[in-house]
Amino acid sequence: MDACVFCSIRDGEAENSLVYRDEWVLAFMDLYPVTPGHVLVVPREHLVGLGEVGDELGGRMWSVARRVGEALRRAALDTGNADEGSGGLVRCEGVNLFLADGEAAGQEVFHVHLHVFPRFAGDAFSVHAHWEEAERARLDGHAARLRALLP
Repeated sequence: MDACVFCSIRDGEAENSLVYRDEWVLAFMDLYPVTPGHVLVVPREHLVGLGEVGDELGGRMWSVARRVGEALRRAALDTGNADEGSGGLVRCEGVNLFLADGEAAGQEVFHVHLHVFPRFAGDAFSVHAHWEEAERARLDGHAARLRALLP
């Protein structure tokens, strides 16, 4: 297995800016932030995909991401734009949570991680999708297949 940067962070072998740590997860600043204040929540255990995350660990990751999101909304962050009249310190106006599971979904580091993106008016982050209403019969068929496969 190639060296995992998140395991290196967990083991204290790689620099990081720690936000939170407990016996289950770590939360730290993303070295390549999409927006100022971008945080990653990762399990301590090296798990590659979402299917390896149990309910208790998944709940902990979600809980920590929610708490980090609330802290982001209360904190004034340095956006690097001193023209904003507050020395570049701005409170985020929203939060996105994002988890990519697999290469086709955009996962680049193969250690499960949940992104917490603080959002600011006019920031560069966007999600482009073509939202189109689906036929009910197709939705019902997908739902039936999924129900049959749920544990």
